[in-house]
Amino acid sequence: MVLLGLGVRDGATPIDAWMQQAGQGALGTPLGSLLMFTDYRTAQALAVTAIGVSLYRRLWSLLPVIVLAPFIAVFASRLLKPLFGRMKDEGLAYPSGHTTLMVVLLGMLILAVGVRRWLVWAAVAFAVLGIIGQAVTYHYFTDAVGSVLLGTSLVCLAVAALRAAGRRMRRFRLRL
Repeated sequence: MVLLGLGVRDGATPIDAWMQQAGQGALGTPLGSLLMFTDYRTAQALAVTAIGVSLYRRLWSLLPVIVLAPFIAVFASRLLKPLFGRMKDEGLAYPSGHTTLMVVLLGMLILAVGVRRWLVWAAVAFAVLGIIGQAVTYHYFTDAVGSVLLGTSLVCLAVAALRAAGRRMRRFRLRL
């Protein structure tokens, strides 16, 4: 993610330009409607679903991760934007906060439901549609790719933290 951000900070790549050309005036078109995959209401629905599934499955240790992960994703994206300094129109663009949030919430939902091949493929399709929506409107395509890298790394860190906490809890129970 860092290498990509450093590589694209000065302007659009050919694929960025192609996506922007394809999306010229996309906000009122079917391509622009793909923004619904990264919309805050969709993010809220993903978060509530992940929390509901975790409650149903009694995955108590996952609940705080699901609640904190979206805030960490948005914070990380906002923290990194000035470091890369990539501009689109008048705003900082790299990495896309909407895409980062979408990827993290999809990851939390996969963790809550349990890794299933069909669910992973559904999440990939969902993410691709969200990426296209961002890439033809508010962001460059490479902003969204960087966000996928950031979001997946945050999900991996969440899994590592859950595993470490689980090991500590097992050791604590053995000492009792």
